[in-house]
Amino acid sequence: MSGNKKIEEGLEHVKSAEKSLKTSLLKWRPDYENAADEYNKAATCFRNAKSFEQCKDCLLKAVECHKQNRALFYAAKALDQCILVCKELGDLREVASLAERAANMFQTHGSAESAAASLDKAAKILESQHPADALKLFDLAADAIRRELGLHQQNESYRATGRLTVALVLVQLARGDVVAAEKAFKEWGNYCEGPEVQTLETLLQAYDEEDPENAKRALNSSFIKHMDVEYAILARDMPLPEGLPTPPKASVRENAAPSYESPKSQTEKDNPQPTEAGDNQQAENSEKKEANEEDDEYAGGLC
Repeated sequence: MSGNKKIEEGLEHVKSAEKSLKTSLLKWRPDYENAADEYNKAATCFRNAKSFEQCKDCLLKAVECHKQNRALFYAAKALDQCILVCKELGDLREVASLAERAANMFQTHGSAESAAASLDKAAKILESQHPADALKLFDLAADAIRRELGLHQQNESYRATGRLTVALVLVQLARGDVVAAEKAFKEWGNYCEGPEVQTLETLLQAYDEEDPENAKRALNSSFIKHMDVEYAILARDMPLPEGLPTPPKASVRENAAPSYESPKSQTEKDNPQPTEAGDNQQAENSEKKEANEEDDEYAGGLC
C-alpha cells in the first residue's frame, strides 16, 4: 500500500513537470528549472516504491531539463543517480556511457575532481562483471585528475594539488596499478602536507609488501575519510593486498597407522650382521681361550 502511494505521488510530480514544460500565449519559454525539480521529486518517490524503471526515466528527463537551463553540474549529478539506479536494476550496459556523460558535464562546469569521482564510482560498479569498461573509466578518472593537477600547479593552489595527489594515488591503486600509484606520488607528493605524505608512504609500502593490515590502517586515516564522499567510499571499498602466503605447519594425526617398514629391515633388526669390530673381538677371545688351554696342559709340570 505504501509503495502504491509513493507511485501515485510520483505521478503527480510528473504531471507538474510536464505542465511546467508547456508554453502558452503568456508563457513563451518552458520553466526548465521547476520541471527538473519536479522530475527529481518524482524519481525519489519511484525509488522509494522500488519502481526503478520509472525512477530512471524521470532522472533522464531531469538531466535534459538541467541541460536546457545550462545547469550542467546538476545534470551531471542526476546522471550519477541514474548509474546507481542501473545498479539496482542489475542492468549495467549503460553505466559506462552515463559515467562518461556525467564526467564531461562536470569538467565543462569546471569540477574535474567531481568528474574523476563519478568515473571511479562507476568503475567500481563495473569491475566485477565488465573489467575492460571499468579499466577505461579508471584511466579517464586518472586523466581528469592529472589535468586538474596541472591547473592547480599553474595557479599555485598547493593545498588543492596535495589533495588531488591523494585522489590520484587512490585511483591508481583502485585500478590495481601500484607502480603508477608510486609514480604519481613521486611526481606530485612534494605538494602534500605532512600527514598526507606519511599516510601515502605507509599505504604504498603496504601494497608493495603485500601487507593488508597496514594498508587498511592507512586507508582508514582521518584525512582520507574527510575527503569528498566519493573518494572516501573508494578508499573504503579498496581491495586490500592479499598478503604473502605462509607455509602450513606440519601436523600429527592422532591414532595414525605406524610407518611402513619392509620385512628386510625387520629381519636385520632380529639378526644383526656382525661388524668388523665384532669380528676382531671374537678372534681375540678365541686366541685367549687357546692360550689358557695350553697353560692348563703344562700346569702339572713335565713328566
